[in-house]
Amino acid sequence: MNEWEWNLLEDKPSIASVAVGGIDVTIGARVRLHPRACGDVMDLALAGQIATVEAIEQDYEGQIQLAVVLDDDPGRDLGLLRQPGHRFFFSPAEVEPLGPEAPPEAERAGVPSILIAGIGNLFLGDDAFGVEVAQRLARRPLPPAVRVVDFGIRGFDLACALVDGPEVSILVDACARGAEPGTVYLIEPDLAALDAPDVQPPALEAHGLDPLNVLRLAKRMDGELKTILLVGCEPQTLGGEDGHIGLSDPVEAAIEDAIGMIESVIARIRNGEAPAAAEVHAARPRG
Repeated sequence: MNEWEWNLLEDKPSIASVAVGGIDVTIGARVRLHPRACGDVMDLALAGQIATVEAIEQDYEGQIQLAVVLDDDPGRDLGLLRQPGHRFFFSPAEVEPLGPEAPPEAERAGVPSILIAGIGNLFLGDDAFGVEVAQRLARRPLPPAVRVVDFGIRGFDLACALVDGPEVSILVDACARGAEPGTVYLIEPDLAALDAPDVQPPALEAHGLDPLNVLRLAKRMDGELKTILLVGCEPQTLGGEDGHIGLSDPVEAAIEDAIGMIESVIARIRNGEAPAAAEVHAARPRG
């Protein structure tokens, strides 16, 4: 690139806003991401995520691109040091402008904070159950103080989120308990058992995420774990040795059941009726 071309880039006017669906999106605006169809694996992981517009830029072909940072990215506050791998670019057609923020804190007083954490590996068949549930939930309107995060296999990030102190955390994951594939469970783990003297230190795998190991790690980070619930689904296949992308039919059919269970749990929690251990139950698969 010669000096004249560099000067052209330097002289490009800054862009203050861009219209998306008749709404002016400016720097600092919050948007929901809807990557184009037939995208790559990263697009699948980012679909439905909430992000903040950090910059509005123009590429070499004159196309407008929005540089965004995920709201739930633990590295979002690292300044310029976090730009590689933490900023993502989307066209205006791939974002949905969000309305005003949740109600003021005064209006949310007494409303418990709830984290819904999708867990799973997209390349291991039904292990992607939690990821798919989180992505679908993220596209639905949620009550104040409820947030959905697709953690995938990012165990350390999930442990940090639990340490941040949501009053209720609902983990969503494939959960093999020997029932018919597609069975949906609501389980309240025994957190006291995490402190048993024979429990080994947690080891986070590079290509998987064990919820119990994450809970152990969070406790060893001096985190105060409050109410933890697990919405699990009995898998039919975890992909075998070669892996597999896509859910089996019974697990795919169970997604709406799991979402209904989560929405019911949220409603009960917001009414002060959080399910206790005695109320744990399983929903049989449909069909």
